[in-house]
Amino acid sequence: MAETINPNLVPKRKLSTGEEIPCIGMGTFGSDRFTPAQVSQAVAGAIRCGYRMFDCAAVYGNEDRIGEVFAEAFREGAVKREELFITSKVWNDMHGQGDVLLSCAKTLRDLKLDYVDAYFVHWPFPNYHAPGCDGDSRNPNSRPFSADEFMATWRQMERLHDMGLVRHIGMSSMTIPKLEAVLPLCRIQPSLIEMELHPCFQQQELYEYVLAKGITPIGFCPIGSPTRPERDMTPEDIADIAVPEVVEVAKAHGVHPAVICLKWAVQRGQIPIPFSVYENEYVSNLRCTTEDPLTEAEMAKLKTVERNCRLIKGQVFLWPGANDWHDLWDENGVIVT
Repeated sequence: MAETINPNLVPKRKLSTGEEIPCIGMGTFGSDRFTPAQVSQAVAGAIRCGYRMFDCAAVYGNEDRIGEVFAEAFREGAVKREELFITSKVWNDMHGQGDVLLSCAKTLRDLKLDYVDAYFVHWPFPNYHAPGCDGDSRNPNSRPFSADEFMATWRQMERLHDMGLVRHIGMSSMTIPKLEAVLPLCRIQPSLIEMELHPCFQQQELYEYVLAKGITPIGFCPIGSPTRPERDMTPEDIADIAVPEVVEVAKAHGVHPAVICLKWAVQRGQIPIPFSVYENEYVSNLRCTTEDPLTEAEMAKLKTVERNCRLIKGQVFLWPGANDWHDLWDENGVIVT
């Protein structure tokens, strides 16, 4: 029998709506290395051990299997629907007029839900790649970010909110220039934003910007995503769990360095969404939010390990004529339109 952590002991975050949600969730992106059955079994185990937030997406290719797990958990009384905070995302190839609604409808059908608690625009442009492609793949129809195109998609997100199919709407993989271009145009502001956040990539300026806007940050790759797809790996990447300062703090607490990355994330204020199919790991990830906090000195030490090491570079989304992946993140002087 797996260890159970009382969900009431897990710290909460308060959204701009006043709703409280868990300070940690479970990611479900494992489609490049794990089967939908393995991921859904991990979700089932996570519900039993006390997780109450799950981050899903259509492109992960496993929402139908995860939906079976949710339905069974509700049917057996293991958890009530209102006790879970379930998120999903519209993929890049469904940004067209009406497609966002179709995408959400399929997600709701696959997850066997009447609503999702939050729905995100997965990437801020309609560029997409084939599942499982390599890092050199390019779609000739890819194009730069357009505020007009993004807002056409966001209007459909707002409509989903109006219809009660999604309780909150959010953005993902944005930059400050992109946010400055679209936030003034939003009728409904995003409640949440997903962004890459780990000790070696703290994005302090963007992090403070979204907090100032009343947007709650969710951090993906919170331990440096050692099982991320090979297309997202480059020789210059730094492994957070091998950084000496992280290892030193881990030794002081008698835990794996991955646990320190999660403690840092929670105490800093973002919501990490680690993924693992291994019971001992996802139990440990949840338990670490409830005990043995880092000291102020340790938090200060971890702040110094910033290496500006972006792991999810997104190069497969580049458009013809782009310089390199820095263009995706407005780092090459590309003008946001």
